[in-house]
Amino acid sequence: MKIHVITIGKPKLSYAQAGWEEYWSRLSHYHQVRVTHIADKHNDAAHILEAAGSAYKVALAIEGKQFSSEELSEFLQRHERMSKEVAFIIGGPEGLPAEVINRANHHLSLGKLTLPHDLAMVVVLEALYRASTINSGHPYHK
Repeated sequence: MKIHVITIGKPKLSYAQAGWEEYWSRLSHYHQVRVTHIADKHNDAAHILEAAGSAYKVALAIEGKQFSSEELSEFLQRHERMSKEVAFIIGGPEGLPAEVINRANHHLSLGKLTLPHDLAMVVVLEALYRASTINSGHPYHK
């Protein structure tokens, strides 16, 4: 499956950089993954939507649908069968522009808690990795 992770900025804090690298490496064993880190100064709909291209767009938004790990694994399986890249779009500290949210195919929420931007990036990768291990029968998710 092709997964494209689009973020505003890169993880800046050391714990987030380490977490990003760890889960990026793990996720890469299961999927063809790529990342686009958009500079903070380009946190606008035009740059974000251009980066996402024709992919199925999943916008991270607090008001989006929350998934359990099992539900996220089912979501990945459904989209793998569609053979279309899925772009997970993680906004900056101010969230995503309204136009990106409006043009997204799906809205995903990590929960009602507000997470630091760096931590949210790591949580998304870990969640994708966990869902992938569920799909492959790997015991990590337990």
